[in-house]
Amino acid sequence: MMSPSAVLVWSPPAVVALATAEGLVLTFIAKRAYNWKSYLSALVDLLVREYVVLPYLAIGLVGPAIGFAWRHRLTTIPLDGIASFVVLFLGQEFCYYWFHRAAHRLRWFWSTHAVHHASNEFNWGISYRFGWTGRLVGNNLFYVPLIWLGFAPGPVFLTLTLNLLYQFWIHNEWTPKLGWLEYVLNTPSHHRVHHAYNPDYLDRNYGGVLIVFDRLFGTFAEEHADLPCRYGLVKPLATYNPITIAFHEFLNIARDLKRARSGRAVLAYLIGPPGWRPDQGTDVDRPRNLTNSVTVE
Repeated sequence: MMSPSAVLVWSPPAVVALATAEGLVLTFIAKRAYNWKSYLSALVDLLVREYVVLPYLAIGLVGPAIGFAWRHRLTTIPLDGIASFVVLFLGQEFCYYWFHRAAHRLRWFWSTHAVHHASNEFNWGISYRFGWTGRLVGNNLFYVPLIWLGFAPGPVFLTLTLNLLYQFWIHNEWTPKLGWLEYVLNTPSHHRVHHAYNPDYLDRNYGGVLIVFDRLFGTFAEEHADLPCRYGLVKPLATYNPITIAFHEFLNIARDLKRARSGRAVLAYLIGPPGWRPDQGTDVDRPRNLTNSVTVE
């Protein structure tokens, strides 16, 4: 069995190899349009993150909270049986759901997560485009409760890595619906909806491996054959420059903060929903109503 350290070492080259193979098959065998500029942009994103940012720029907001939670944990939960692994898996899925939901609804977290959604394509080649600022904005905050409950940080974040590796394969347009598995798992069909900016699909299907929390908390939407998914941001980002993609939303936030006229506006620009405007007090640039469809201009 491959060790956890081997998974971390070999997963980046493995997903790149598979994404390259998919691109070649779609281009030369299926004769479908494939955006190689988007592929290269995502590849640079991954290489910089994995081999520069994470090893050498380990600056994060949540490190002290992780250490504090572990030192003051309620108990120590040994991973010495199936039950404890199942509890860890379900707990991580629950925390990931709320992280992912916050990453779409709170602009501070969206500033990094927008990188993943900036592509107008949906394939394996964009699945690993996560940006370089996840630690900086504090994404790992959502997993601190698991550590406080008694799961060691190492297994918690290894489980998160496996969650993200599972999601690699569901970034594709060529897998049909999978029957009864659609009720339990996050599938390519569900994830196509998640990446779509169609008003009926926007901000849905936040699950990682499972889709059950979306069904429980009212954020599930099914893909419909008569409503094709349109991928990317509501306001498309017309660039393949990895640096621009990585920091474009931070620049947008800075511009908004510069014109803020009150403390409330500053707070809303930072942690309100993306697209918030003081004159309308709602999502303008990025409509996200979970119950009513709206028209994107």
